[in-house]
Amino acid sequence: MRDTSVIVAGAGPVGLLLAGELRLGGADVIVLERLTEPVTESRASALHARTMELFDQRGLLDELGTLPCLPMGHFGGIPLDLTAGTRYPGQWKLPQTRTEALLERWATRLGARVRRGREVTGLTETADCVEVEVSDVETSGVDVLRADYVVGCDGEQSTVRRLAGFDFPGQDAGRELIRADIVGIEIPNRRFERHSRGVATAYRYPDGLTRVMVHEFGARPRTTEPAFGDLVGAWSRVTGEDISGAKLVWLNAFGDARRQAARYRKGRVMLAGDAAHQQLPTGGQALNLGLQDAMNLGWKLAAKVRGDVDLLDTYHEERHPVGEHVLTNIAAQTQLLFGDRDVEPVRTVLAELMAMEPVRAHLAEMISGLGIRYDMGPGGHPLLGTRTPPIDALRTGKGVLLNTSGAERWAGRVLTLTGVDGLPFDRALIRPDGHIAWVDGTRQELAAALHRWFGQPN
Repeated sequence: MRDTSVIVAGAGPVGLLLAGELRLGGADVIVLERLTEPVTESRASALHARTMELFDQRGLLDELGTLPCLPMGHFGGIPLDLTAGTRYPGQWKLPQTRTEALLERWATRLGARVRRGREVTGLTETADCVEVEVSDVETSGVDVLRADYVVGCDGEQSTVRRLAGFDFPGQDAGRELIRADIVGIEIPNRRFERHSRGVATAYRYPDGLTRVMVHEFGARPRTTEPAFGDLVGAWSRVTGEDISGAKLVWLNAFGDARRQAARYRKGRVMLAGDAAHQQLPTGGQALNLGLQDAMNLGWKLAAKVRGDVDLLDTYHEERHPVGEHVLTNIAAQTQLLFGDRDVEPVRTVLAELMAMEPVRAHLAEMISGLGIRYDMGPGGHPLLGTRTPPIDALRTGKGVLLNTSGAERWAGRVLTLTGVDGLPFDRALIRPDGHIAWVDGTRQELAAALHRWFGQPN
């Protein structure tokens, strides 16, 4: 007996997006969340271009209205123009509270069941299912749920990762940043402004809330949560400004730990988001990396549950290298951002290189996620494996074959559209996650791609 097809641990942005994707693909899903209410802190607040495309691809932008956009990003605190070949260049500011609310509405409308106040306390994989021990945080009652698969989207300190025995190699934090949202005070906006004693950032949202972050050179990670006085003191020592008159909305400290699960899948258990990789959230990359994990995994796991095709190993094969690459660029940025005076010559030379268009474009595609390309097998077209701009047909969560025939026997899994213009290719097979699985190739190559990504024909 099963209680559901998939249990998702964690109702943050990654878990909720995954739940919606699973429901879009027809898989039953229960989301377990330890917190009894949604978070009220904004936490991560930047969506990059590729994530905006994915949200558009699912129709999720329709109810958000116009979002603030910063056309300039940074690499290691050095200004970086994020112009790229997309309708969503730049960083789009959306507080995590709104992101979670949006994704929960979408997932529950599709039929996902979100159970709050439920903490995963045990996990056992059997030959044909996963048994999850769940504790009610208010009554301490314990229940056991059974599912075909479990996905840990429960953050850096993932319980699912620990219980399932995933290896999580890497290095502990050596530096600390204090981050807060404050109101009631005017602070000049700045982007990783370097001072003799540290680095400071401030951004004022249209509603009057200001996000601040500060790092003092040499500051080591603390073992207890910071107080408002710690922020005030660090900000004063670095910038010389007094922010003691502000009203605190939210505060935390975080470090530059860098870890990545050796495998993203272990039998019937998978990891996504911060449960799979821990990193400094430089430039908003951590949230976007996790959301893109969910988009890659959701349709594949739904296809496995339906019995169409087993693509679960390709989740690790495609996303682990992407995560490794992001962690590497974050490690490089950490040295540039928080190194003392000794790093200034490197920053100067890199700023000169970033003024060259090929370098700027490469870094912009890397930070935004637009440059991701997956191995789709045979075929030499330069667009194979890259992403397509959003098209309305992808809102269904199905694959799409454009401007040619050949997918008739995959009806229900692949939509066929003709007369579609304005795209950088003529004929293409698009996976549900928006990546190109076949483009302008032979009929034999198309048939092979359909079998590989969508299973046996009807």
